Amino acid sequence: MDTLQATHLDETTTQLNQEDVKAFGNQLRGKLLKPGDEGYDEACVIYNGMIQKKPGLIARCQNAGDVISSVNFAREHDLLLAIRSGGHNGPGLGTCDGGLVIDLSPMKGIRVDPKNRTVQVEPGNTWGDVDHATHAFGLATVSGIISTTGVGGLTLGGGMGYLDRKYGLTIDNLLEADVILADGSFVTANENQNEDLFWALRGGGGNFGVVTSFTFKLHPVDTIIGGPTLWPLDQAPEVMRWYRDFMTKEASNDLYGFFAFLIVPPAPPFPEELWNEKMCGIVWCYTGPKDQADEAFAPALEVGKPALHGVHEMPYPALQSAFDALYPPGLQWYWKADFITELSDEAIAEHMRFAEMPNIQSTMHLYTINGKAHEVGKNDTAWSYREANWGMVIAGVNEDPADNDRIKEWAHSYWEAIHPHSAGGAYINMMEHEGEDRIKASYRDNYERLVDIKNKYDPSNLFRVNQNIKPTNGQTSNP
Repeated sequence: MDTLQATHLDETTTQLNQEDVKAFGNQLRGKLLKPGDEGYDEACVIYNGMIQKKPGLIARCQNAGDVISSVNFAREHDLLLAIRSGGHNGPGLGTCDGGLVIDLSPMKGIRVDPKNRTVQVEPGNTWGDVDHATHAFGLATVSGIISTTGVGGLTLGGGMGYLDRKYGLTIDNLLEADVILADGSFVTANENQNEDLFWALRGGGGNFGVVTSFTFKLHPVDTIIGGPTLWPLDQAPEVMRWYRDFMTKEASNDLYGFFAFLIVPPAPPFPEELWNEKMCGIVWCYTGPKDQADEAFAPALEVGKPALHGVHEMPYPALQSAFDALYPPGLQWYWKADFITELSDEAIAEHMRFAEMPNIQSTMHLYTINGKAHEVGKNDTAWSYREANWGMVIAGVNEDPADNDRIKEWAHSYWEAIHPHSAGGAYINMMEHEGEDRIKASYRDNYERLVDIKNKYDPSNLFRVNQNIKPTNGQTSNP
C-alpha cells in the first residue's frame, strides 16, 4: 500500500498510510498539501530565508474545525507538529522537517466592535490587516513595528510596540482567546474561564494549544506624530545617555521612542546627503495632544546636532508599515536578544564597539517597554521581566546567503559583549534556538507555574516546536 514518509515527535521517521492521509484531507475545508503538490513549495516559504524546511504535510486551515482535525491527526499519528501564523519567527518555529504544519494563514476574519472598543481577530491575519480594519474606526491596539508580522506569534510571546508605554504590552490588551487543546477539545480562555490557561497564553508562546481567535482591547489612536530623529554615529554615546534618562525618568507615556544603530537607506524620504551614512537614531510615536507635540520633542533637538528630525503627522498604520519595504519576506535573518533594565555607561561603551553595522539591513534596536507595561506585576502574566526598560534585539540581516556566516558572527559577538550588562533573559519572540536554560532565564520564577499548566493542557508535549516549556513527564526533545 502507498505510504508517505513523515517525522515522529521523537524525530524518527514513520510511514503514513496514503488512505489515512486522503481521509484527513477530505475532512478539511482548506487544502492539505504534500511534497510535489501544486502550491506546496510556496507554502513552505517563511519570512526568514535562512530557514528552509520541508514538512511532510501542510494543512492550510480555513476554520477551527480544520484545526481540530489537524491536531487530532498529528496526535493520533504521533507526528511532529508546528503551528504557523505569519511565519515571522526568527528560528523558523512555524515550520518543521517531515512533520505536519498547521498553517493558519487562510483564517483571516476580523470583527471590530467600535462601541465596546474591541476587535476579534483570527490568527491568519497580519498586524497590517488588523490596523487596516481598526483604523477605519479611529482605533488601534498594541502590536509590533513590521506590519507583515503575524498576530498569533507576536501576541503569544508578549507583544512590544509603539503603543506599549501608553497602553501596555499586546498581552495586556488581550481579553480572550479561543484555543484548540492537544486532545482536540475547544475551550475559551479569559479572566473568568480557564484562567490558568489565559495566564499562560499571555507570554508563554505556543506551548499550550492553537489559538483560533483573539479578542483585543482597542484604544483611540488615529493620526499620530512620529518618525525618526537621526544623529551622526560619533554622537551616539551622548545620545544614548540622554535617551536612557529621558525615556525612564522624563518622557510622558504619550511619547514612545526606540533607539537604533543603522545605515540610512538610499531612498526617499531620507535626504540624499544622508544615504548610506552610518548613524544612530530614535524612531518616535507621539499620541498625546497635538498642540503639545513640539514641547514633547524639544528635548531631543537639544542633544548633540541632529542631522535629521523627520517627525510629522501621519496615520498610525503608516508608521506601523514604515519598515516593511526595508525588510521584505525572504531575507536572511539571525537574531540575538536580551532584556535591558539599566543602560550603563559601560554597556554604552560596548555598544559603540559594534555600532558600525555590517550592511544596510543589519541593526540593533532598543525597544522601550516601560510606562504602562510596568504597571502589571511580574507574576500577573507569564511575561516575567516587567521591570525591564528595553527589549534589545541585534539582527544580522542580508539578502545574500553567502554572507550568513559574517552577519551571524557580528550579531553573536555583539550579543556576547552586551549580555553581561543585560537583565538575564530575553523576549522569546526574538530568541534563536538557545536551549532550555535560556528559556528558563526568560521566564524566571514563572517557569515552574508554566510547567504545571503545560502538564495539565499538553502533558505529551505535542506543541513543542516553539521556545519549549517541557512537561514533567512528556517527550522532551526540541527539533
